[in-house]
Amino acid sequence: MPESVDTSANAAAETEQPELQRRRDRRRDGTDPATGTLPVIVPGVKGAGKSAGKGSGKSAGKSSPSPRTVRSSSWAEAAAAADAPSAPQAAGVETEPVTRADAASVAAAASELTVPEAPEAAPAVPARPARSTRSAGRSAALSDGPVPDFISSPGLFVREQKPRPVGGLRGALYNMTGGGLNLGPSAKQREEDELARRISRQLQGSYNTAILSLKGGIGKTSTTVGVGLTLAEFRGDPPCAIDANPDSGDLVERALGEGIYQQASPRTITDLLKNIDSVDSLTNLARYMHHAGRLHLIAGEQDPEVSDSLTAAEYLRIRKLISSYYSVALIDCGTGVTHNAMSGILQSADNLIIAAGYAVSGAKRARSTLHWLASHGYSELARNAIVVITDKDEVSSRVDKDAIEDHLSGICRQLIAVPHDRGVADGDLVTLDSLRPETRRAYREIAAAIVDGYV
Repeated sequence: MPESVDTSANAAAETEQPELQRRRDRRRDGTDPATGTLPVIVPGVKGAGKSAGKGSGKSAGKSSPSPRTVRSSSWAEAAAAADAPSAPQAAGVETEPVTRADAASVAAAASELTVPEAPEAAPAVPARPARSTRSAGRSAALSDGPVPDFISSPGLFVREQKPRPVGGLRGALYNMTGGGLNLGPSAKQREEDELARRISRQLQGSYNTAILSLKGGIGKTSTTVGVGLTLAEFRGDPPCAIDANPDSGDLVERALGEGIYQQASPRTITDLLKNIDSVDSLTNLARYMHHAGRLHLIAGEQDPEVSDSLTAAEYLRIRKLISSYYSVALIDCGTGVTHNAMSGILQSADNLIIAAGYAVSGAKRARSTLHWLASHGYSELARNAIVVITDKDEVSSRVDKDAIEDHLSGICRQLIAVPHDRGVADGDLVTLDSLRPETRRAYREIAAAIVDGYV
């Protein structure tokens, strides 16, 4: 039994000895003992030949290079080496040609190596261009057209601000929210703003408007004062009103009040004429004028024997002096169109206001005045005249006011009605604060129509 065991062991040793010998011979020749092939050297990978020669997963894991030393270009070089006719020979070692199968096996082994992926780049945030770059870009954009500036094109630099509402629900909401809720002005306020714009327009030169009528007591002087105060309220330059009524006009009394006028130095248009040659400045002229706020007035002569002596030539001298310092002047002509100064007034007037009333007699006289003007060489003044109907004395319901307005509106440029107001009807001091809103609105319409006739 022992002999048989020894015999089997010896036979196995004899069988294994040639295989071990062959592996030793291959190891000495530099070939892989398992496969009998030469190692493949991959450029850029440390220990690649060793790991490929051993062919064990454990050895390959130990000999794998650090991920930081692996270059992706090494695998491309390995593939290129597979297409080469022969691999380079190491010094003193014979090598066998590397086949495509060998290159494929090397690539498969290399694919097991872990190469860390590059971190995902954060989304790029566009950098704000430098101020000089923005300025250059804007300059280039504006080079094709005219360059705007703050004076000619303010809207390009400043957002347009919505007008502030005044009064009513819109104004209340604006005030309650501190301006946070701005609904803008109402239609009524926009109309008022448009009237103010028309009244305040800048004028090139000096203009004057004559207020006349053929019948007294129908609102001629009150219209002169009301419109004059309105012009003074909205215009940047103060207007002037002249009392040229030959019948002891009361223009200044209606603007200042009887008591104030009597306490003041009662200089009149007659005093100004006596010293007109020495008046060479506005300061000197102010000595002969009265002031109701920003409305400047020249009082009429109160002496009946002297008041009717103002001639057309004398009036023209007054008018020339006034035109040197005032852009707008109102002339209270008194009753009638045939007194001495009237020809000078009409030939120098830029437009007319014809005062009328709702009484039948007042409407007829207003029409007669327009016809007289048209037949005496003043057709242009008649055609562009403004007829103002003042409801000074409330008429009975038998009078058709609409029919009177239609009758007169067709023969003039514009007809404006002034409603009944105790501040006008009493024949005393006229102030804007004492008038009804409807009356003040009518005077604004008249003032805007007057300035419209100048431009």
